[in-house]
Amino acid sequence: MKLWEKNIRVIEPYVPGEQPKVQDVIKLNTNENPYPPAPEVEEAKESFNTDMLRLYPDPDASVLTEELAKFYGLNKENFFVGVGSDDVISVAFQTFFNSDKPILFPNITYSFYCVWADMYRIKYECPKLDDNFKIKAEDYYKENGGVIFPNPNAPTGVLESLDFVEDILRHNQDVIVIVDEAYIDFGGKSAIELLDKYENLLVVQTFSKARSMAGMRIGYAIGNPVLINAMNSVKFSVNSYTMNQTSLFIGSKIISNKKYFEDTLAKIINTREITKEKLKAMGFEFPDSKSNFIFATHKKYAAKDIFEYLKTKKIYVRYFNTPGIDNYLRITIGTDEQMDKLFEALEQYMDK
Repeated sequence: MKLWEKNIRVIEPYVPGEQPKVQDVIKLNTNENPYPPAPEVEEAKESFNTDMLRLYPDPDASVLTEELAKFYGLNKENFFVGVGSDDVISVAFQTFFNSDKPILFPNITYSFYCVWADMYRIKYECPKLDDNFKIKAEDYYKENGGVIFPNPNAPTGVLESLDFVEDILRHNQDVIVIVDEAYIDFGGKSAIELLDKYENLLVVQTFSKARSMAGMRIGYAIGNPVLINAMNSVKFSVNSYTMNQTSLFIGSKIISNKKYFEDTLAKIINTREITKEKLKAMGFEFPDSKSNFIFATHKKYAAKDIFEYLKTKKIYVRYFNTPGIDNYLRITIGTDEQMDKLFEALEQYMDK
């Protein structure tokens, strides 16, 4: 090893879902929304002044935070925006998790959490989920340096009740508790209504899933102004201009179309419930999902073999080669037509 190599930080990186390079695939592996974004996107493209691209964007992202504030009935000082919720959570880790005590998050959850913790030299512990992939609240009653968990959880899709979330908050009022709500719109009740009661709560959401805007990279945190100011101080110390002009402009235009948002959610939820019944009929087992994906296993067929077979049919699902979940597939909910092709391919595999 060369001397300078000793100073390179070595981190086990997060591995995102595969982005196929071939055409005409059915992509059910990265939890993207199968429907296009709200029609306001096309209108915004037409009205966007491209001369703005020569200027730095507003570091306060006011055009977007003001629209978010209107939508949620809060103040713009309650919002922090970033390049997808990954960017937002990364800043939150740097801002709030600076104790000598370990932070807590589940052992089966969004795998980026341990990557950030390693990257920022944050101690952490991962309490185990129970046999039904549920978080055990009592595991989070002990002293810690902060708490983060997704609700619904990923990759399991399991939703915890708002009472459960509040129980975690009640037992952790001396640290920051982050509730990652990337999938909350697909069947859960947001912890936003607890913000007035718990000043240490930070709720994180995204445009990537329910709003069909994964390619635009817009995420946001909602919390009391003290938390938001602290996050902005960290952001301004690293990169003042995280949000580009087009994301700010287009994002601010689509947030108000509640009907399109709800109609799209209804279609995905309906397809999800049909998918559950069809997968059960095929012998698959899975925890009840309240997200836009299903985390399924089969007693007779190995998940890795199914995964590889589906790829030959140009159908991509997510396989995690991770102990404890290495016989599960995470299947994103697509359109009815896409799911029918998935069922057909699964039947062909089982008939071999």
